[in-house]
Amino acid sequence: MCAACSPSPTASTGSRRRRLWDLPQQCHCPVIGVCFPLARLRQLVHKALGNPPVADDYDIHLGAVAECAKRSRLTELLHKDVEARFAPHIRAFRQAKEAKAVAQLWAQAVRLGDVSGAFWAALTHPRCDEALQEVLLRDMHMLQHQAGAAVRVDLHQFQALSKENAVLTQELGKVQERCTRVINEKSTEIEQLHAELVHVRASNIGQATQIRFLQQDIEQLKNAQPAHDQVAKLQKKLALLTEHQHQLQTQNAELRHALAQAERLVRQQAIESLQPAPVAAEPVSEPALQLHAKKVVCVGGRHTNVANYRAVIEQAGGQFAHHDGGIDDKHSALDAVLAAADLVICQTGCISHNAYWRVKDFCKRMGKQCVFVDNPSATSFSRSLRGVQLTAAPTTVAE
Repeated sequence: MCAACSPSPTASTGSRRRRLWDLPQQCHCPVIGVCFPLARLRQLVHKALGNPPVADDYDIHLGAVAECAKRSRLTELLHKDVEARFAPHIRAFRQAKEAKAVAQLWAQAVRLGDVSGAFWAALTHPRCDEALQEVLLRDMHMLQHQAGAAVRVDLHQFQALSKENAVLTQELGKVQERCTRVINEKSTEIEQLHAELVHVRASNIGQATQIRFLQQDIEQLKNAQPAHDQVAKLQKKLALLTEHQHQLQTQNAELRHALAQAERLVRQQAIESLQPAPVAAEPVSEPALQLHAKKVVCVGGRHTNVANYRAVIEQAGGQFAHHDGGIDDKHSALDAVLAAADLVICQTGCISHNAYWRVKDFCKRMGKQCVFVDNPSATSFSRSLRGVQLTAAPTTVAE
């Protein structure tokens, strides 16, 4: 605030509001500094002088404050401008009929942060006395200090936000560049797909045209052969008769086969009736199965019979191992299981083709004794083991 002069008496009677040049000198600095933005003040000075001012903002402020001491073209322009801009505040303060009411409206404006218009309306109010004027000037002085501190804080925040904005602008540029590149790639891809679509549509049109031509040719052929439908019916009937003939031939062959079996059975019964009754022979007991701790590997077979296989081997004194041939067990483990075996039993009826050939090739290369069993039953399994024990050499037994 400019240096204060000695206070002059302030009229507090009547209803006439004070003009800018009627205010005491100590009021001019805060009025010019608070009520007139620098850009607007420079415009009014330019309008009053007729040419743009060359001074800086501080000199323009000092000149305007000094000019407010008298009525001139500049002060009239300033007074008219501030009256027009703060007309709503002037109307609001006009309701106050005494200095206390004006002070209450001013305090409310300070709490709300709207002080520029309220300061002008209260300072020029007819009921503004020296005490209220002093309160207004003191409050505005402190508010200007607070505003200056807030400006410094805002400037620091502005600088931080400027740096952040520069970083974000750079990142945005990279994102925009990446988006442009992606859009160009997608545009190229869309053009390629569009070209392929046009090609496919052209191909479909050509195929549809060809189909229509073929349909026309078929219609022409049908029209050229009136008996076409009748020939088709006869061909269908001939196919049915041919199929019926095949069925009859099959039944005839089955009947011939059954007749031959019946004749053979009759002849056999006749021969047996002419021969003397044979003497019953004593049953020959099969030798007991002994494996002497040999390790027997069974490849394949039914899962429900694996327990029976194990029982047969262990009752004969052997060691049992099983591999399902690749159904659940891995093929890679088959060679390791076969390498540890003294005897291999391959269930050919319940094994994959790949496992069958691997077992056969491995046993041939390694000289392993291998038995191939067609029937997965436990009886066939036991019979095959007895045959191996009787021969005591590498063999192949099929059940």
